[in-house]
Amino acid sequence: MKQDSRYIRWFEEIKIEDIPIVGGKNASLGEMYGELMSQGVKIPNGFAVTAEAYWYVLESAGILDQLKDAMLDLDKTNLADLMKRGKRARDLILGAGIPDDLWTEIRTAYDRLCKEYGQTLMLQYVAQPRQKTSPRPHLLVSRKLILI
Repeated sequence: MKQDSRYIRWFEEIKIEDIPIVGGKNASLGEMYGELMSQGVKIPNGFAVTAEAYWYVLESAGILDQLKDAMLDLDKTNLADLMKRGKRARDLILGAGIPDDLWTEIRTAYDRLCKEYGQTLMLQYVAQPRQKTSPRPHLLVSRKLILI
């Protein structure tokens, strides 16, 4: 079942050639889903948020130039400076927020997964900035940013 969306691709739609669109891990998941499901191997369905969505977030937030400035004249051998620049980039991205139309696509896709599996998948809304003490911060989902 396809969903008309600009920023979401379902595993059933993704092939290995889609690496530029969804990244390597998602392209591999899509390839596995397409190849192995037809052979009877059960693979959970899922979706990828596209690279276009990432650029859309940066542009909508108006932080692209700030990110470029943060990386200007980067010396990869200076670890202290690299950590400082990395923190600046993370802070910009985490503070960017997700545009309403993109959030609607993500939420619609998530709701489809919940219906498909007949259960409520865990979705944690984070109203405050992510705490550094979170045991699994990559699983936190917020209206500001999804960390995968």
